[in-house]
Amino acid sequence: METGKTHFTDPMTKHRLAVFASGAGSNAQKLIDYFKTSPFATVALIVCNKAGAGVLSIAEKEGIPSLLIEKEQFFRGNAYLPQLQEAGIDFLVLAGFLWKIPQVLISAYPKRMVNIHPALLPKFGGKGMYGQYVHEAVLQAGEMETGITIHYVDEHYDNGDIIFQTACPVLDGDTPEVVANRIHQLEHLHYPRVVEEVVRNLEQTNRD
Repeated sequence: METGKTHFTDPMTKHRLAVFASGAGSNAQKLIDYFKTSPFATVALIVCNKAGAGVLSIAEKEGIPSLLIEKEQFFRGNAYLPQLQEAGIDFLVLAGFLWKIPQVLISAYPKRMVNIHPALLPKFGGKGMYGQYVHEAVLQAGEMETGITIHYVDEHYDNGDIIFQTACPVLDGDTPEVVANRIHQLEHLHYPRVVEEVVRNLEQTNRD
């Protein structure tokens, strides 16, 4: 298969998702569970940049192939595009993946790559704004609410077109850990469903 051109799934078959994660993988687990019963897509590959990350144990437990990537090839090589193509991957889902996505993949998967951010973008986004750093910034700014943003991925951090947002309150006495737990509940509730909606819309676009 020619590098730089991605083969997309026939609309009569399930889309094959690759979930990119760097940590424990709680969102990855929710995505895997959700798509076990989806007629539209399945989680076919876990991509991780940290040996020993919990998400790799999840992949092993669930019987899903995993791909451990290293920085040199990802940023200055082929970004593992041939491996994604060989696995028949036609949609990328970032779920706590901390590396910036290289242009090779952005070009190969236009409007076929989504990310979830633990704040209401455009607030509290950009380089270095992830995990507890986001929640600490929200509290320091005295925000009355925070939430999640699901968006397409482009060449800039947390910058692609927004697909979905939902908010939750920030209460007096909240700590970053308390806010994080509230955000995780929103992520687990909404991310799989929104990903499925985006995949279904792709099918409709392919038919039109």
